[in-house]
Amino acid sequence: MKNKVSKFCTVLIAAVMLTSCDRTFEEINTDTSKINTPTAGSLLMPIQYNMSVNAYTRANGFTFDIMQDVVDFPNEGNTLSRYYITESTGNSYWNASYKWLKQNKDMYDFAVKQGDKNYQAIALVLNTWMYANLTDTFGDIPFSEASRVDEGITQPKFDKQKDIYIKLLEDLKTANSLFVTTQTLSDADLIFGASTSTAGVVKWKKFCNSLSLRLLGRILKRNGEIDVHGKIQEIVNNPTVYPLMTGNADTAGLDITGVAPLLPPIARPQDFTTGRAAAEFFVETLKNNNDPRLATFFTQAKDIATQQNIGYKGVPAGYTPGTSFSYQPSNMNQNLAKAPLKILIYPYAELQMTLAEFAQKGIISGNAQAFYENGVKAAVEQWGGVVPANYFTNPNVTYNGTLERIMLQKYVALFFVDQQQWYEKRRTGFPVLPNNGGLLNDGKLPQRLMYPTQPRILNATNYQAAAQSIGGDDINTINWWNK
Repeated sequence: MKNKVSKFCTVLIAAVMLTSCDRTFEEINTDTSKINTPTAGSLLMPIQYNMSVNAYTRANGFTFDIMQDVVDFPNEGNTLSRYYITESTGNSYWNASYKWLKQNKDMYDFAVKQGDKNYQAIALVLNTWMYANLTDTFGDIPFSEASRVDEGITQPKFDKQKDIYIKLLEDLKTANSLFVTTQTLSDADLIFGASTSTAGVVKWKKFCNSLSLRLLGRILKRNGEIDVHGKIQEIVNNPTVYPLMTGNADTAGLDITGVAPLLPPIARPQDFTTGRAAAEFFVETLKNNNDPRLATFFTQAKDIATQQNIGYKGVPAGYTPGTSFSYQPSNMNQNLAKAPLKILIYPYAELQMTLAEFAQKGIISGNAQAFYENGVKAAVEQWGGVVPANYFTNPNVTYNGTLERIMLQKYVALFFVDQQQWYEKRRTGFPVLPNNGGLLNDGKLPQRLMYPTQPRILNATNYQAAAQSIGGDDINTINWWNK
């Protein structure tokens, strides 16, 4: 028996050796897991996943604190929820964005070489999404000379925010004209599944035009300097040429399945709730509205003495140092950090709220109340909720014709959408956030982030020119679109 086994092993080894001899040294030592000849399609998935995770991280690590969704707790020191901002606050966001903007540029360049219009269009849309968020965060930023290190540009100039917006809006118009809605993508698409159905390409086109309206809404104060109203009307009045999202099924987002490589941004759900508590303002807003999302977003508070649930109760943002609490406050629901989950990039609800504002201001025709109620309904349903039959009869929810009412519901609709709550609060002043006595920066909401360490050191000349141009590298410096 041993001899038979020995002979079998000898034959097997010989067969393997003969097979191996047919392979060259280069073949044996080639890593087949790497993309040796990248195409536009092969670059899309990493950009989508990593920038979506970056968006989720910004909501969780920045917007929640600055917009009183959550507060650091217990903590009475210098914290983000008390408006403590340093030059390093935006470091990771800046670095990650420019890393993936470079790959997005490569995707666009490959798409041009391949003559693939859909990938060209998608690259322009993703480029706009990323750059708009960057300039809304910092103001003037490297743009026209960015991602061109291959051309020897290692110290890019900082472009004016106005010029960036003009170019991004032009790019979206170009993208809209490029989409070939009868042709699927060659490689997997994590956002709209456009590799398996042309309906996904149509959704990309809808996202493109809806994104144009986000940008145009952001720069409403600059109407006249730029024909903002005219550009809005051109899109809204021509749905055949410029299709827009028509329901939650069109929402731009990424489904995190929990199966590699689509893993949750936060590895341990307990880290999602460590050292924080739900903010009073956000909790009370939902309670006043009898909002069905309360249990989706938060846990119940507990009486410290009895450890009994006492309903939903948050902590005042910037509470006065020395304040004691008789309850263990509500916290975020850990399910928000567990797979399966959806990372929101641009929800349909946001578009409806934007249209409600445009109608309320008379920029477009249409019923502002209908847009508003569609937006509220969509925002609830995107979290799996059901709008109660009497929801809009609540005086705290009923449309009352004011921008403040629209923006309060838009604030809730933008929960977990990167930094959009912050941008919209800066633009409109709504919602009105309370100062409970312990906020830094004289209680003033920071208007931007300071430029990160890297450009200060490695691109000092252009950094200094940009800082002087915007009026100082300070968190209270107003961006161009908000002046």
